[in-house]
Amino acid sequence: MATPSDTSQTADPAVATEHAQQVMHLLELLAADAPVAEVAAAPAPAEARDLALRIASAREVHQHREAGLAALLDTARELATESDPGSVLDAIVRRARRLVGTDLAYLTLYDPEAGDTYMRATDGSVSAAFQSVRLALGAGLGGLVASTHKPYWTADYWSDERFRHTEAINSAVGEEGIIAICGTPLIVESHFVGVLFAANRSSRPFTREEVGLLGNLATLAAVTLVQTRALADAENALAALSDAHETVRQYAEGVEKAAAAHDRFASLVLGGGGVDDITHALAELLGGWAVLVDENGQRHSAAGPAPEPSPGGDDPFASLNALPGLGTGRLVEQDGVYAVAVTAARERLGTIYVGGLTLGDSDQRTVERAGVVTALVLLFERQAADARQSARNRLVSDLVSARGSREERLTLAQTVGFDPQRPFCLLVLRGDESAGHRALLISASAATGDAALVGSHDGDVIALVPGTDADGLARSAAARIGKRTCVTVAGVGPVSDVDAITEAYEEGHRTVGALIALGHRGKGAAATQLGFAGLIVGSAPDVDEYVRRLLGPVVDYDERRGTDLVGTLAAYFGAGGSPRHAAGTLHVHVNTVSQRLERITALLGETWQQPEHALELQIALRLRALQAPS
Repeated sequence: MATPSDTSQTADPAVATEHAQQVMHLLELLAADAPVAEVAAAPAPAEARDLALRIASAREVHQHREAGLAALLDTARELATESDPGSVLDAIVRRARRLVGTDLAYLTLYDPEAGDTYMRATDGSVSAAFQSVRLALGAGLGGLVASTHKPYWTADYWSDERFRHTEAINSAVGEEGIIAICGTPLIVESHFVGVLFAANRSSRPFTREEVGLLGNLATLAAVTLVQTRALADAENALAALSDAHETVRQYAEGVEKAAAAHDRFASLVLGGGGVDDITHALAELLGGWAVLVDENGQRHSAAGPAPEPSPGGDDPFASLNALPGLGTGRLVEQDGVYAVAVTAARERLGTIYVGGLTLGDSDQRTVERAGVVTALVLLFERQAADARQSARNRLVSDLVSARGSREERLTLAQTVGFDPQRPFCLLVLRGDESAGHRALLISASAATGDAALVGSHDGDVIALVPGTDADGLARSAAARIGKRTCVTVAGVGPVSDVDAITEAYEEGHRTVGALIALGHRGKGAAATQLGFAGLIVGSAPDVDEYVRRLLGPVVDYDERRGTDLVGTLAAYFGAGGSPRHAAGTLHVHVNTVSQRLERITALLGETWQQPEHALELQIALRLRALQAPS
């Protein structure tokens, strides 16, 4: 609110006229682009002068920005006319010194072999030592910029403790007389090229606008420098190429092809396509063949006339997999076959192989881009598969533990396509400690087929597989999975009742432990195939079947011929394997025993007297004797 004195002054016509003249003078100063200091010194009402100062300050900021942009445009035009890398560097530092208004400017380039940066161009420098200095990563302000790839500036180099001071760098900086330094990295497509500096021999705080201006110049310089280098390299390597328009056309075609590939992959993913679609699209775009192999070494998808595994199962890409550069995510090549690892979060999800053609630069980028897109799709598929497997794990655990009513368990199993009322076998799979549980679940699902129900319970991988041959299914699963990792498999069954799953699992759990304890790690078998050990681990030992399997041919012969080969066999073992002592026990001639033993060999095979077979026969004879009525 105005005071009475203000009101009286405003009401004075002379004062009002004077204020109007002062405001007009301010407007004239603004129209003439007068400096901010001149506007500030002009007499005028406070409100009018404050407003004029804001306008003048904003105008100066815009003018500085326009001047900076104009200077960058001029710099771009100047750099575009240079074809020699050395001239480009000189133009860069010359422009940097002029734009930022410092005593000197200089540029260091990255040396990947030495792992440091070296002085390449200067403008305004007077020290020979400074012009030849090298900066280790992390040493000095320039080394800090080089190691972090971020701009840094300081108004007083000597008192700044953010970076490591070394004797060599301090000596060179001291000889040049530098106090204030601003450095910004030269980076192109994430590749570090060097550092651009602006420095002063007196203390000077750098504004953010100046740092940004130097950063814009560094970006422009880096791109121009890389392009100039590429042009020089191309001219040297392709001296015979005289038509520059053809080079531009080919580059444009490569960019167009890469863009088309990107659009194709993106549309596939957004349209719900899978990795099979990506593999086929890649083969179509390149004109050759493509193969995707998953993390377990299994062929996930293929398109075109790709090489197949040998009849012996040898991997046609084994030599490529041994190349050290494959794990970096970059394309590798050997004998006309290219490969790129499909990785996400440092985890190898698979590998893409392509061949049947020679890849240009744009084609190589297309393959690498396909690897990235495939990794994303595989991650999505893995998450969905993990969710499905988690549900199956819960179902298998419920079936094994008999949780819930019989009707509930039957319904849940039938919901996922498995009918426990039809004959099936239960497999218990146990891998080495180095084998991941998830990988074993995936391998078990692949080995037992889509009709099986695979899950886990208390650390065991369990598969309910339609069929009646428990031993054959266990052996088949162990053999198939064993091509990639060692796994021991116990088979139980056949089972045809959901209530019998718990007992079958307990037998399978004991059997797989027995297989490992008996030295059969990496094998597959049912308890019935473990000989007398199977009687121990089985939940319901079938003694009759055991005796019949071992002595059946001899018992049948005795029943048909009215002989007593079984008694002769028992007497022979009872006599310590001596035909003469056995003849005394049987009260027959030793030649008669020898003839009977020959007949037993014809019935049981040549191996019946070997230790393992003989032990099984003696146990069978003892069990038969115990079964006989007293």
